[in-house]
Formats: sequence, structure tokens, C-alpha cells
Amino acid sequence: MGTTRWFFEPGHTGAEFRARHMMVTYVRGQLKNVRGSLEVDPDEPENARVEAVADASEVYTGQEQRDAHLRSADFFDCEHHPAWTFTGTRVHQASATEFEVTGDLTIRGVTRPVTFDVTYLGQWDTPWWEDGRDAGPRRRAGFTATTRIDRRDFGVSWNDVVDRGGVVVSDMIDVTVDVEAVLESGTAPA
Repeated sequence: MGTTRWFFEPGHTGAEFRARHMMVTYVRGQLKNVRGSLEVDPDEPENARVEAVADASEVYTGQEQRDAHLRSADFFDCEHHPAWTFTGTRVHQASATEFEVTGDLTIRGVTRPVTFDVTYLGQWDTPWWEDGRDAGPRRRAGFTATTRIDRRDFGVSWNDVVDRGGVVVSDMIDVTVDVEAVLESGTAPA
């Protein structure tokens, strides 16, 4: 069939992370302005290439003081490292809709290998608006990718203790990325 090229639509693509807070609950944060690309031959998905960039300087948790703390040198150090990046280096197809995508994740200027469990959600031809008119249809595909990282591996090590040996923020962080990819003009639909 040949290689298809897709771009991540930033308005419908986002990343979320969650950490245990005060030993009792989870606090979630969102990274918007996620941009990326996917090149894949449906007949050879193990050769797919994926890249993504998330704007960490726009982190949102619903609490302004916490957001400012996350942008500070205690956590993401957005002044020096405003983005999280991911470059996929290997794909393993586990089923018709399940994949493992291994690659290099960079947070706070530190790059480590991680594996995302990716679920392919399907494709659909949809309207595509340009200059106030529907220039569609355009093919869209959906994916959800999840992983768990140890934030200390990326130099994100700030913490404080609470009673009985507990901590304010867990070391293990769950990351979820929801992707809406749009087929680039001139490439065959998958």
C-alpha cells in the first residue's frame, strides 16, 4: 500500500500526567499544544516513525500556584526546557489494534528510553475546514498511548515529606497521550 504521512492536530491532541499527592489521591496535569507526526506503511507497521512535542510551559492542573511550581526549576524548569519530546525508535504490533512503541522521551533536557502501550482507535473521513469552508473530506485516525515513568530518571526530583514517612508527590508518574492524526494531502489512505 505504501507509506502514509500523518500530522497530529494540536486542537484535538493532548497529553495528561498523573501523580499521587499526599499519599492519598491523584493529581492530574495537562500538556496542550502537542504537535507531532506519524509515518507508517500499514503493511509494515513495525517500521513506523513517530515524533511528538508537548509544550510543558503551558502545563495546566486547575490550580495556578501548582502550575507555576511545575514550570519552575523544582520540576520542569520550563525557562530552560519548555517542551517534552518523544521520538519513536521501534514498534511492536501485539494485535490488530495494540502496539508497543519504544523511543526516546526527553523531559527537562534528560532523555531516557520508554515504551508506550498504544491503542489504535480507528479512522474516519471527516470535514476539513480551511478559510471558512469545508475543504474535506480528510481522513483522521485516533490513538491512545500510555506509559509509566519514574520522574527522578528525568531530573524531576523535588519532594517534601509528610507525617509518618509519606511524601508530597509520588516518584512514579502515569502519562497518557490522546492523538488525533490527520492524513497529509497527497498520501494514500491506510
